[in-house]
Amino acid sequence: MPPMHLHIITTGGTIDKIYFDAKSDYQVGDPVIVELLRRMQAGFEFSVSSPLRKDSLDMTAEDRRLIRNHVEKADSPHILITHGTDGMVDTARSLAGIADKHIVLTGALQPAAFSQTDAIFNIGCAIGAVQSKPPGVYIAMNGVVFDADNVIKNVSENRFEAQD
Repeated sequence: MPPMHLHIITTGGTIDKIYFDAKSDYQVGDPVIVELLRRMQAGFEFSVSSPLRKDSLDMTAEDRRLIRNHVEKADSPHILITHGTDGMVDTARSLAGIADKHIVLTGALQPAAFSQTDAIFNIGCAIGAVQSKPPGVYIAMNGVVFDADNVIKNVSENRFEAQD
């Protein structure tokens, strides 16, 4: 079996944020995932598209249609989307019904540039999920892979949980 080809879609969010003044002034910077994967010597080929650089609180229905379009047009059946955590569930649900694609969304609760970031952990979990889960839409956060239709972000606890 040939090695996986992963298509990565970056949309912005905390994972790519750069803060300028004690977390009050920030901008969404260049996607960090390419450098992380190169540094970790990823054993698979990947391509990247970056249709957006937005905080997910600012995402619109049109932004989600743009992301869906990128997923549908991707040549690879393996899709990893880096995304802001506040709007991640809405975007995941907007991708429902795309056939024959393994789609995993992930992000970070702390920017990848911070020393105490969860970005690398979440990306690693997402890469494992995109290779092992059947076609569908998933969210990989906090070391857990959730079905997109059964997850919420618990804002008060700052983590993702099954909706049950």
